Amino acid sequence: MVNRGDYIHTYTGKKFYVLDPRPDDIDIRDIAHALSNLCRFGGHSPMFYSVAEHSVLVSEAVPIKDALWGLLHDASEAYLCDIPRPFKQYLTNYKELEECIQRAIGNAFGLSWPIPDSVHFIDRNIVAAEAIQLWNDELDWTKVYPTINTTILYWEPEEAEWNFLEAFKTLQGEYLAVENR
Repeated sequence: MVNRGDYIHTYTGKKFYVLDPRPDDIDIRDIAHALSNLCRFGGHSPMFYSVAEHSVLVSEAVPIKDALWGLLHDASEAYLCDIPRPFKQYLTNYKELEECIQRAIGNAFGLSWPIPDSVHFIDRNIVAAEAIQLWNDELDWTKVYPTINTTILYWEPEEAEWNFLEAFKTLQGEYLAVENR
């Protein structure tokens, strides 16, 4: 067997190779479980708010044709963890690792690359609404973005995991229907 480098064990017991991610290494259950246990903003929010819940909110705010990517836009964080946006630019090779993993995730679920612009737009702009709800204030770096109308429900991890998986099941079927038109 070829040595694929260092790996982590996932929730479902798979080996996920950090520098050689492949579509066969990806399991939606691993993504849902990990994202439901990751708190947004590097864990510095005043209440637990998971990356999984954020992902569901993004998927609900983008056009339906992009909703599956909306749900999976932060899926690489299931393997890399959530790094607050202001820090990412200073981490050497982080963006490359993130893109490599996101491509493998996209391939695993038959999504075209790159992630649609509508997803990036909503992800960028939803942060302002999240900051207002979490801290009753805007973060300085979010003031340039218009606020997206959304409501954080503060799902507990088990609820976030279940809702993420339910959204995936629904969206995977809808995405396939849109693609086959």
